[in-house]
Amino acid sequence: MITLAVKAILAYLLGALVGSLLVGRLRGGIDIRRLGSGNAGGTNALRTQGKAFAFWVMLIDIGKGWLATGVLCGLSLPGLPSGPQREWTLAICGIAVMIGHVYPVWFGFKGGKGVATLIGAVLGVAPILLLPMLAVWLLAVMLVGYVGLASILGAVTFAFEAARHRALLPFAAVAAVIIISTHRSNIRRMLTGTEPRARRLWLFAMRSRSS
Repeated sequence: MITLAVKAILAYLLGALVGSLLVGRLRGGIDIRRLGSGNAGGTNALRTQGKAFAFWVMLIDIGKGWLATGVLCGLSLPGLPSGPQREWTLAICGIAVMIGHVYPVWFGFKGGKGVATLIGAVLGVAPILLLPMLAVWLLAVMLVGYVGLASILGAVTFAFEAARHRALLPFAAVAAVIIISTHRSNIRRMLTGTEPRARRLWLFAMRSRSS
């Protein structure tokens, strides 16, 4: 249990290194939580700061998710006993890195929504499961234009896919709940018709421009 607790804390602290806020500090103190949608994630970074900024944000946020599940999870920590079964360590590290991203201690507990970090975490443990996640995400964006809805559906898809791999199910189920929870404001805006759409990917927007 001590080893599991230490890894959970390390994963949380790793997750608290929020890409957009780190890059923003290097770019002269930009805080994208004060810009656009107010979210410290890749979509808001792209909309407010451009492709190069968003690229580094996504690289950091995906990378830390991968480090948590693909490296830290199986790491032997000096002076500590071996931990519990790998599936529990995986679940705890994956959840902790996402919580760190959403509630980062380094940045006033106000971070992003955890989607890129989830992608990285899945990449670290079962890359093949990224395919249905990303396929559903892309299809949803193309059909309805809402990135938030696409992210929710992608996370739920991961949970359904993980049901066939019981070792992944605890992590996937909690991860889906986290993603749905962090997108509450998006859900409210979709219901009121005020949520912006990704018009470059939205098929209906393309049709309207060509007609």
